Amino acid sequence: MLSIIKSMSLQGLEGYLVDVQVDVSAGLPSFEIVGLPDATIKESKERVRTAIRNSGFNLFSRKILINLAPASRRKEGTMYDLAMAIGILCSNNYINREDLKKTVFIGELSLDGRVGKVNGILPMCIELEKLGIERVILPKDNAAEASVVSKISIIPVTSLMETVRYLNNEIQIENYKAVEGFNLQNDNSNSEYLVDFSEVKGQRNIKRAVEVATSGGHNLLMIGSPGSGKTMIAKRIPTILPDLDFEESLEVTKIHSITGNLSENIPIITKRPFRSPHHTVTGAALVGGGKYPKPR
Repeated sequence: MLSIIKSMSLQGLEGYLVDVQVDVSAGLPSFEIVGLPDATIKESKERVRTAIRNSGFNLFSRKILINLAPASRRKEGTMYDLAMAIGILCSNNYINREDLKKTVFIGELSLDGRVGKVNGILPMCIELEKLGIERVILPKDNAAEASVVSKISIIPVTSLMETVRYLNNEIQIENYKAVEGFNLQNDNSNSEYLVDFSEVKGQRNIKRAVEVATSGGHNLLMIGSPGSGKTMIAKRIPTILPDLDFEESLEVTKIHSITGNLSENIPIITKRPFRSPHHTVTGAALVGGGKYPKPR
């Protein structure tokens, strides 16, 4: 029996929809995943199979084939585990499939069936909002980050069994909302700096040049002998920059989300980022790279 479950993937800083097509049929017992999966996804068949068994479900020694569409795009990561498991259970008639057409599943499975946190939830949810998806089921640890996107129902789950019971209407899980009183556009909880531009004594000309550059959004090149204060002043430039607007905050937060550097207590970044690479840094080390380029 064929089941199609929706999940998400990442390409750079943007998310895109992936159809997890699961076919369970009679034949020699096997488990294959196609659709340009990387090694992480190929290993997921052991996680998924064991998680289903340890959650109390039987696979009946069937032939299982999973295709990740579109098959022309390379897939990587562990965010498809939950969608694969749900697809297999749907094909074995453990889940009512009628309510899954506008539902997306994202999450990594552990061997005991727990749903673990994944990176890149925010850019995925932003794309889901654009596509008109109504509901996303994801790890509880990612719920605060996903709640930044307010037009989608966020259903946080902790285990595969809990997900199945929710889909079969055996239990109710409330739509996750951002913490009451937390204003995503005006929150300054993470905008405190350990340094301040007012601490710079003297250096009248360079301070004036920095003020002009920051207010007009210009580039600035500081040249001087070692110890003259170039780095000290550069570290204090973010303290006089204007606050991030909501769109800028989302862009910065997306990068932190994909790299796994987003704090659980702060779902959106409102502090302007500052980096101080060494002058001998390579281009790849500065902007990120690798076989599948990602920000660093």
